[in-house]
Order: sequence, then C-alpha cells, then structure tokens
Amino acid sequence: MKRQCLFLSVALALGATFGVHAQDNTSTAAGSAPSSDVTNTSFDDRWYVSPYVGWFHNDTKRLTNRNQIYYGLGIGKFVSPNVAVDLFADRTQRRVDYDLGGGRWASNNIGVDVRYFFLDWNAWRPYLVGGVMASQHIDPFNHGVDPAAEGGVGLSKTITENIDIRGEIKYRYDWDNKTFPQRNGFGDAIADVAMVFRLGPPPAPPAPPVAPPPPQPDCSKQFRNGVNLCDNKCPDLPEGTIVGPDGCPQKVVIDLKGVNFKFDRPKKGETNIEPTLAVPSSDSLAILDQAVDTLKRYPQVHVTVAGYTDSVGTATYNQGLSERRAKIVYDYLTSHGIDASRLEGPIGHGLNDPIDTNKTAEGRARNRRTELQVQQ
Repeated sequence: MKRQCLFLSVALALGATFGVHAQDNTSTAAGSAPSSDVTNTSFDDRWYVSPYVGWFHNDTKRLTNRNQIYYGLGIGKFVSPNVAVDLFADRTQRRVDYDLGGGRWASNNIGVDVRYFFLDWNAWRPYLVGGVMASQHIDPFNHGVDPAAEGGVGLSKTITENIDIRGEIKYRYDWDNKTFPQRNGFGDAIADVAMVFRLGPPPAPPAPPVAPPPPQPDCSKQFRNGVNLCDNKCPDLPEGTIVGPDGCPQKVVIDLKGVNFKFDRPKKGETNIEPTLAVPSSDSLAILDQAVDTLKRYPQVHVTVAGYTDSVGTATYNQGLSERRAKIVYDYLTSHGIDASRLEGPIGHGLNDPIDTNKTAEGRARNRRTELQVQQ
C-alpha cells in the first residue's frame, strides 16, 4: 500500500506540472506575447548521449530487497521535432532475501526507447516513453535472458544548445519465468534523472526570409531586337542583331543532321526531294521543315547551302552529285517561303570533309548529307 501511495503522489505531481505548462502554452496561443525562450520551434537532430541514474523499486515477488539504485547510458537522436529514439543499457543489483541464502541478484538490460514530446522545443516538455529490451538475470538460481518492456511519462527541458535535462517514471515488466518457475514475470517501478549531451556543433540557424524584389518599371513598350528592355542585358546592340532571350548576341545553328540521301541520289534532272532521301524520308522532311521554321523566325540570318557525298565513286562524279544534293535542298527552302537572297549556293563539296568514317555503310550514309552553314 505504501508503494502504491508513493507512485500515486509522484504521478499526481507530474500530472499537475504537465497541466500548468499546457495551460501556459494555451494562453500564449490565445494572444499573449510568447517569452523569448520558447519562440524557437526548430529541432536539433544531432546525436546525443544520456547518462542517467535512478531509483528502482523491485517487485516484492522477487524475494529481494525492494529499493536500490540503478544506472545506465543511452545514445539517440530526434528523428522529428516530437520524436526521439534511444538505444540504452542499464544495470541494477540487490540482495536476495537471507532466508533464501542471501547473495546478489543483478539485472543487465539492453534495449531501445521511443519518446514522444509535447509543446515547444525550448519549453518544459512532457513526454511519453515506451521501449523493449533484453534483460539478463544473474542470481543464485538463474543466469538467463528474457524479454522485457517498459512504459511511462517524463518531463524534459533544454538548458543550453548542447544540454537537456529530463526526468521520468516508468513501469517495467520482465518476462522472467526461469528464476522461479512458478512465476511468469515481474513488474518493477523506476524513477530516474538523465542529462542529455548533444554531440558536434549545433545546426545552422534557418536562413532569413528573402525580401521581395523591388517593383520593376513598366517597360512593356520598350524593346530592342525584340527583347523587352527590362529583360535586355545588352540594350546597346544595333537593331537587327541576332539575340537570345536576354537580348545578348546568340549564334544561330541550323542543324540538318539526320537529313541523309540514298546512295547515288538525286539523279540528274531529279527535282522531287522526297524519293531521294534515306528511309524513312518523313524524318528528314521533318528536320527540313524545322530549318524552314528557324529561318522564318530569324529573318536576318543568311546561310550557305552545301552538299556532300561519301567516298564511293570518282571525285568528279561525287562533285556533281554533291551539287545536286545542295540544289535540291536549296529548291526545297525557296519553295517553302525562304527568299533566295538569304541563301548562298548551292555549293558542292564532293567527298571532302566527311563527318564519319567511309569504311562502314552507316558512316557512308551519314556522309551523304547537306548542311546549312550560318553566316555570322
């Protein structure tokens, strides 16, 4: 009965403390100004070590002295602002009753605890704790290991950026059915105090909010080379310069890679480009149409239309074939709305300047090509 009264008194005191702090927190949320030590709601996820010492009230059915000191060490970290996980090891020992022959009864425990905290990070924080462990019993009757579990409540306070203090009361149940075969287990009460020491430097404070940019002037009617002057980083360039989205000079590249011709095509007098293109011809036509679109978007761009061949055949024959390839692409561009004044050529380079090897069929296919070379 005395033990029950003692635990009831401790529980009521701890509960009253929780109630006071919960009431303070509610008052702050309702409109009173928060104090300076509870405004930081960030959480510290550094690893910590927590040595602890406490009072262990032994189950009377163990037939040992009831009260003794127990001590232990934990290592853990917060995995969220409200949840911490600890690995721990602790030990307690006491004397066996003399009518059973005396001697020592010790318990060594290794386990894991999870704690769930309430309220702000820097406030007095009540929490719930629960854990499981392996419990080794060393006594005149048994040296075995059995599972055990514990649960309880606690109160924690951050003292400095590197140190917390916490106290808790717990109930631990030990499924020891070996020491006394007629018993299935024992329940013990624990109260302890721990110091929590965080390891390493504290985390950097959160970056301050970025100030909104100042309002920009209305430049909706001021342009240079088609770029709004508010966004134009090169506003002094003369009109007609080829520029990018920032208003600065941009090199226009018109890539006809993928526009390849069949072997020995086009023939003399052949004017329709589609039958002369490598299969599938639709892929090459799509690339040519993209080139037409690019030239229309950049009316100041001038290009040279140049044709090439692979190395099969004589140089004289390939020269004429490359000119026919340049001419058929030249005609395709002009027939799709590109003014001839913007096109130089058509020029044939024969088997010169290959872009791939002429030793494989694939390489020769890539060399049978036409290029649009932008004049800068």
